[in-house]
Amino acid sequence: MIDTDTESRAKAALERLKKPGIVVPAEPTGATTEPDSAVSGAEFILDQPSGVPAIWGDGRQVMWAEGEALMVAGGQGLGKTTLAGQLLRGVLGLGDGKVLGLPVTDSGCHILYLAMDRPRQIGRSMARQFGAEDRAVLTERVKFWKGPPPRDMAANPTLLARMADYYKAGIVFVDSLKDAAVGLSEDEVGARYNRARQHLLSQGCQIVELHHTKKRNPQHPSAGPTIDDVYGSTWLTSGSGSVVILQGAPGDPIIGFHHVKQPAEEVGPYRLLHDQSEGRLTIEHSVDLVELVKVNGVEGLTARDAAVAITEKAKPCRADVEKARRKLDQLTAAGVLVRIDGQANERGGKAPSAWFLAAGQLDMTNHAQSRNFTKPQVRGNHALFGSESNHASITPITRDHKTAGQAIT
Repeated sequence: MIDTDTESRAKAALERLKKPGIVVPAEPTGATTEPDSAVSGAEFILDQPSGVPAIWGDGRQVMWAEGEALMVAGGQGLGKTTLAGQLLRGVLGLGDGKVLGLPVTDSGCHILYLAMDRPRQIGRSMARQFGAEDRAVLTERVKFWKGPPPRDMAANPTLLARMADYYKAGIVFVDSLKDAAVGLSEDEVGARYNRARQHLLSQGCQIVELHHTKKRNPQHPSAGPTIDDVYGSTWLTSGSGSVVILQGAPGDPIIGFHHVKQPAEEVGPYRLLHDQSEGRLTIEHSVDLVELVKVNGVEGLTARDAAVAITEKAKPCRADVEKARRKLDQLTAAGVLVRIDGQANERGGKAPSAWFLAAGQLDMTNHAQSRNFTKPQVRGNHALFGSESNHASITPITRDHKTAGQAIT
């Protein structure tokens, strides 16, 4: 039985929906023909693009891939809507076309922003990023839906796609998931919302979703976030192509940025400067592995040392070290670094591999030495030169058969 208060609120909501300018897309009625999504095996497998087409990203550094959902999760007051506003500017072709150093593609399409979680606050956040000079493009290409959706999107899995179709939107921002569907911690609800998301993507639209994280375990406050920290059913993240977690306390000027699910390579982690007065997130700190190798000079840089710098953990886990190793190997394949594998020692162990500058980077090294660098705490024991070297002899792959370290000496 519905109580009086619930009934009155439902009637009030219906009255609001009858106001001019607010349209509820109708449910399809009568006989309908479902779209045919089947293609030939050759087209599906062999006609794929060579890389990952990116809306936000470049090369293998992809934050938001075409045809895949981007989820930005974090606690309260960490800048999720600020980041969404920066992405909105990017897909509208405003500004320098970059967000956190990566290019954003001007979509040229109409955009639907579902401002469901405190729409007035979302409006104030956007007002810090847009000005009177943007009125024309905002009027022509963007629609903001204010308040909760007309129906629960998990219970009505085609609603999200129908709303996008009604407003002729090619991109939808969902701010936030907790307002789109009720009961997100339940797997059935999570699976149904994912169905709604996939309906939208299947009609060629793109989507950004803002969401919340679980409360952190106070026994492990320094542990880095993982995808399991995202609130709700596993199907919410399973259906996303890319998941970012913003980490910190409400109002923190410096917050963490962690790319916990990736369509290609992991981007970051970063420390971001959250300028609330300007409505902007910028990179305050990131790790440049080439710079670290330069600073370490003839000692080289190990994968563990790189992981310490990247994760800011005194004892990075094995997965962190392997991620760092992949990044170093990619720089080696690009001809920027050279890798020297460690030799076995008398006790049967083996010195870790180390990375050094390739000879082609010497001019950059000489330039870097004229600047003031702070020596990072990433030292290793690598006797590169002389008969007592801990590293096996290798076939040089750099110009003139010299590594950067050999050329320096």
